[in-house]
Amino acid sequence: MTPPRSDAAPPPRRHARATTARRIVPRPRLLVATTLLVLLVSVLMVRAYAGAALSPDGLHESSGEQGAVPAEIVEGGPIINTARGGTQSYRLPEKTIALTFDDGPDPWWTPKVLRTLAEHDVDATFFVVGSGAARHPDLVRQVAREGHELGVHTFTHPDLTQMAGWQRRVEYSQTQMAIASATGVKTSLIRFPYSSHAYAIDDENWPLYREAGDLGYLPVLNDTDSKDWARPGVDQIITNSTPEGTQGAIILFHDAGGDRAQTVAALDRFVPMMKERGYRFVTVSQGLTQAMESAAPAGNATARTEQAASDGEIWRGAALVWAIRIADTTVGALGVLFVIAGALTLIRTLLMLLLAGRHARKRRAKGFRWGPEVTAPVSVIVPAYNEKEGIEAAVRSLAGGDYPHIEVVVVDDGSSDETAALAEGLGLPNVRVVRIPNGGKPNALNTGVAFASHDLIVMVDGDTIFEPDSIRRLVQPFADPTVGAVAGNVKVGNRNSLVARWQHIEYVIGFNLDRRLYETLRCMPTVPGAIGAFRRQALQQAGGMSDETLAEDTDVTMAFLRNGWHVVYEENARAWTEAPSRLGQLWKQRYRWSYGTMQAMWKHRKALVESGPSGRFGRVGLPVLALFGVTLPLLAPVIDLLTLYGLLFLGRTETLIAWFAMLVMQIVTAMVAFRLDRESMRPLWTLPLQQFAYRQLMYLVLIQSAVTALTGARLRWHKLQRTGDALVGTAPRDRTPVG
Repeated sequence: MTPPRSDAAPPPRRHARATTARRIVPRPRLLVATTLLVLLVSVLMVRAYAGAALSPDGLHESSGEQGAVPAEIVEGGPIINTARGGTQSYRLPEKTIALTFDDGPDPWWTPKVLRTLAEHDVDATFFVVGSGAARHPDLVRQVAREGHELGVHTFTHPDLTQMAGWQRRVEYSQTQMAIASATGVKTSLIRFPYSSHAYAIDDENWPLYREAGDLGYLPVLNDTDSKDWARPGVDQIITNSTPEGTQGAIILFHDAGGDRAQTVAALDRFVPMMKERGYRFVTVSQGLTQAMESAAPAGNATARTEQAASDGEIWRGAALVWAIRIADTTVGALGVLFVIAGALTLIRTLLMLLLAGRHARKRRAKGFRWGPEVTAPVSVIVPAYNEKEGIEAAVRSLAGGDYPHIEVVVVDDGSSDETAALAEGLGLPNVRVVRIPNGGKPNALNTGVAFASHDLIVMVDGDTIFEPDSIRRLVQPFADPTVGAVAGNVKVGNRNSLVARWQHIEYVIGFNLDRRLYETLRCMPTVPGAIGAFRRQALQQAGGMSDETLAEDTDVTMAFLRNGWHVVYEENARAWTEAPSRLGQLWKQRYRWSYGTMQAMWKHRKALVESGPSGRFGRVGLPVLALFGVTLPLLAPVIDLLTLYGLLFLGRTETLIAWFAMLVMQIVTAMVAFRLDRESMRPLWTLPLQQFAYRQLMYLVLIQSAVTALTGARLRWHKLQRTGDALVGTAPRDRTPVG
């Protein structure tokens, strides 16, 4: 990367307009993300509406006053005609029954009802809920194909008295579209949810009937209610359904809304029983025609309740059906992903608590030693690019450690500030400064290794401060000849902001606790650039630091594991780093980390099919990292998304319980991690707040990294701005032997 020139001339004025345009027009990534978010929210809103989550329920109690309702309506029949200002009502002729079914179609119960009706050769009228008709158009077609009649029962089954007029019209029209899409016809029959008998119409709901008539609908109530929705038993359903004497009746049943086994059984007995009594079964329109003929025998009246739908209505209905289908599929897929994310979270938590606890107990066991105390000389490599804010403190902490033989090699990677001069100005005898043209961090590290005098190599970021005993503790695992690299414990030094405190929590939980887990599984994927130690032999075998990925530390660690070296974690070797204090800087850092990790995983994918140590890493380490390091963070937004969806549209109590359960699990994990790391628990009060801001930012970073990886885009190195605030902490230390 070419360092910025301080003497660069300002851009010509002719570029001002283009610069302004770039400020106004969103970046393509933001535009794409915003578009996808809007589409997802739209889909969820469609699903919420189709699921009646946006509609008022049927708990509203009416006043019961009937001063405005005409007497001929209150005392009349269940079929009401208010078209053109009329107030006519009709009853079915004697010994005539119209079976009606509400709330369908249902994929389980509607076919059973249809089968029973076919066995007894009777037709019926089905008042369908539009959302159900859109989800099951095949059942709507079956109803029409078998000679039954269709009616509108609104789209979401709301309490219509609690809705505005335009909302009611939408409820009717969308149900019509669903019916038209499935059958090619429209119907004028309508039944309002929660309606019953004509004598129950009052001043509050009478306007609904007038409005329906103006819209061309024919409201249909009932004479007898089977009350099958209460499942009172087959005998009681039959008793409730039977009309008095020889009266004709429109009878209310349901083919959806719950267990309709009693309904089906009651129909199987009720229909033949009424036929034996001389009753005929008709559809509502057939019964209305007979009633009209009885009222005006010379008129030869025919009730026409169906007409062909136009091509536009059919197309609009098809679009509605597809919108709901897409919404249902999306929410269903999100539900599956929610379960997967929850399962992965639980598995990861259990593994972390179990294996990290085992790791801690093993290290703290009395007499634990890596082997003979390591005292071999160490070379510390410090790659530095424009690190003037923190280079002096970092080099002092490294050169002044309590280890007997420390060589510090500062590699100035073409800095444009005083980084090299400041390091040289310290005048420390065991510090060398090497200046090279800017070539990137991997090149700087390889240069440092070439200049290093010793075989134990410690690599440190230029903003990192070591504790006096950190190098001594970091190299002790090399007493085991199978150990090729050691990861130290990275601590956040600048904890004076909320964003930094959140990163502190993340470092303790997500990094250091994870490293205990990965070491136990012998598949630690990353030795952090802030504090890591390597054998020169292992580095040479891995080919040194590669610039093929943006996560050179992860890349080389995976190479070590594939070559059979053991990579371990030394929690007592602590380094204090300056975490980004601004969200923009944090975004750049995590974007590079996430994308670089994905690059490294792809680079080492052949380990999946190899044998030996490489195959073990490929079949253990890569899947674990893919599941818990990539898949789980990518799926984690689903938890928050469905939590928000549940709070708005589903059961709030259940949703809150599930969310708090997840939070408690995270808090328990955090407390264990802080306990193992001997950290104060005080910062954990910010953990609940982290769920509402910081975590979402990490989601976006990982998603953008995944998109970048999938599209094959090239991501440049991001240099973070430092302030020099990485101060050594004062948390209590475990002064156990290091040998």
